[in-house]
Amino acid sequence: MFGLGMGELVLIGIAAFIFIGPKKLPQLGSSLAQGIKNFKLGMNTTLEDKSPEGSDNN
Repeated sequence: MFGLGMGELVLIGIAAFIFIGPKKLPQLGSSLAQGIKNFKLGMNTTLEDKSPEGSDNN
C-alpha cells in the first residue's frame, strides 16, 4: 500500500489519534468512507452514461 510498511502505518495512526482526538476519529473515518462510496457511485454513473449500449439512437 503506497510502499508503506506496518511500522509507518502504526505511526500515522498514532499521530492521527493524537492530533484529531479519540472522539473525532470515528467520525472522520465514517465521513471518509462515505466520500469514497459517493466517489465510486459517481464514477459508475458516469461510465454508464457514456456507454454506447445505453443510448437508443437507431
